[in-house]
Amino acid sequence: MKILKYINRNNILSAFVLNLLFRGVILAQSSDLTVIDKIIAKVDNYIVLKSELERSYLQVQSSGDYNTTKCQILEGLVLNKLMVAKAEIDSVVVEEEIIDRQLDMKMQGVIAQAGGDQKKLEEAFGKSMEEIREDLRDQEKEQMVAEKMQMTITEEITVTPAEVKRFFKNIPKDSLPYFSTEVEIGQIVKKPVVSAEEKERIENFLMKIRGEALDDGIDFQVLAGRHSEGPSKLRGGNLGDVERGQMVPEFEAAALKLKNDEISLPVETEFGFHIIQMVDRRGNIYNARHILIAPKFTEKDFEIAAHFLDSIKNLFLNDTITFDRVAKKFSDDKETSSNGGFIRDRSGANRISVSELDPGLFFTMDTMQVGSITDPLKYKMADGKEALRIIYFKSKMKPHQANLDDDYQKIYMAALNAKKQKQMSDWFKDARHEVFIEIDPEYNNCNILQ
Repeated sequence: MKILKYINRNNILSAFVLNLLFRGVILAQSSDLTVIDKIIAKVDNYIVLKSELERSYLQVQSSGDYNTTKCQILEGLVLNKLMVAKAEIDSVVVEEEIIDRQLDMKMQGVIAQAGGDQKKLEEAFGKSMEEIREDLRDQEKEQMVAEKMQMTITEEITVTPAEVKRFFKNIPKDSLPYFSTEVEIGQIVKKPVVSAEEKERIENFLMKIRGEALDDGIDFQVLAGRHSEGPSKLRGGNLGDVERGQMVPEFEAAALKLKNDEISLPVETEFGFHIIQMVDRRGNIYNARHILIAPKFTEKDFEIAAHFLDSIKNLFLNDTITFDRVAKKFSDDKETSSNGGFIRDRSGANRISVSELDPGLFFTMDTMQVGSITDPLKYKMADGKEALRIIYFKSKMKPHQANLDDDYQKIYMAALNAKKQKQMSDWFKDARHEVFIEIDPEYNNCNILQ
């Protein structure tokens, strides 16, 4: 049995948005969901719906993959359900609070992609954001449990250089992949700094809200629902049980100084300004609520950030410091700064196909010469917030057939994934006998249980 695409970690946010849109299309096109939501597979207490298969197929095709069949996707969905069912048996769990925080981040991304207009999303789906969130929570929980189970199964898998060479040698020459144009492209991101005037405005506003809670007796959760700009406002600012070390240091330090029901003074973190109310604390576990206000930036704030990036650019152009070193030290984009500012492809390599670049980055690069670096450019980060960046076009490789010298990282990842696939296939053969699995006869030709 070949297990293909059993977990798709790529483009998680886009798939999440597409999932929302797909549901909207189904609801708009059909008032009777009986047919489209037919159960096509059962794995213990978990089911796969026909609509789930169609949705996943649409997601795969939207990513440009037209080779993966519905049978392969159904096989992956069944494997996901099997991993979740086995996780229950093997006591592999993901904490509820972690699931909630991950879902909150994705919901925030969905709102940002919709231009920050929450009401438009609610109107489009005929539901409140809280109802949309609850609809998707079970799906998010299953995915996170399946991912943790997968990591548990494959975490000790490694490949040696000899195995990589052997893997490459065993690929028929007429089957070697052909890579399109690839580039090495990096960025250094700078967020604007909150001005003293804006900081004072927000702190005064939060102190007013704090006074409404302490002096006027208004419930903190009601105030969070009215004023907070974080995703937890949908739950009255409640963060649930959190283990020490999971929140950013500034937030946690302030929270852990509080007694039950006490409310902190304003606290600044990378997300904005908070006031925090302690609900309960048990050893290293604490439960808190907060109200978050994000700063508003002026053009002057962006000008200061641009001046900073210009000075970094000049250091690089004068050979005073390397790009990767300055990116690691100064870039505000955590995803790329750890990699010296360079954007990785899906295999983790620094060279990325131009087809994988986001449109804004692609069109900027298309106007550049290899070795050049841009002036500061304004753009929207993944969380929807505006920042500035300078872009460095380090190298360009013409289309070519895969070879070990130029593409070792990609071949290494392919060899590693093949070994993990084999491990998952062997695991499936054993695990399927421990749970009840039934596939709708319509999909007998997929031979999933053979």
